[in-house]
Amino acid sequence: MLSVVIQAGGQSSRMGQDKALKLFLGRPLIQRVIERMQPIADEALVTTNRPEAYGFLNLPLFTDLRPGRGALGGLYTALFSAKHSSVAVAACDMPFANAELFKAASEILDKEKADIVIARTDEGYEPLHAVYRRETCIPAIEAAIDSEKWRMDAWFPQVRIRLLTPEEIKRYDPNGSAFLNINTPEDFAKAEEQARLTG
Repeated sequence: MLSVVIQAGGQSSRMGQDKALKLFLGRPLIQRVIERMQPIADEALVTTNRPEAYGFLNLPLFTDLRPGRGALGGLYTALFSAKHSSVAVAACDMPFANAELFKAASEILDKEKADIVIARTDEGYEPLHAVYRRETCIPAIEAAIDSEKWRMDAWFPQVRIRLLTPEEIKRYDPNGSAFLNINTPEDFAKAEEQARLTG
């Protein structure tokens, strides 16, 4: 069983408006991400500190349990609010969030008894396109937050990490677009153009 959490946090400062709600090929970007993820979700929910803006999604909405802790606080809320042991976390600004890659990562998590199955690209870890084991990750994140360590990977040494290999990623994401996130109007326009070509 897999919980899927879409994180609609962040300030969207470079976009100039809430990017989760910005229309992407005619519908809110977050809706596209949810629809891409729904096929693998036994449960789907959204973390946001503006729940009034997301009621149209008809999904459970959760606000930060540890406010002011940035992305790590959002991740903590995502894992704490999910029902199932395996939790797939995706950012709302990833228009090519890849359900098949998430599914494969979830299977690896179960089979290899890992606590996190995550990719590491040239940009670093991809914590907002990863699968987590709820019961082991929550205490580690709590400890990091309590120690004023807010980096998304500050708690990684406390858990078992399974890195996805380049071959595993390519098998499910041949276009190399799963981890693309959009921050500016220019990013948005390019991603829309790509989506028109690849879906």
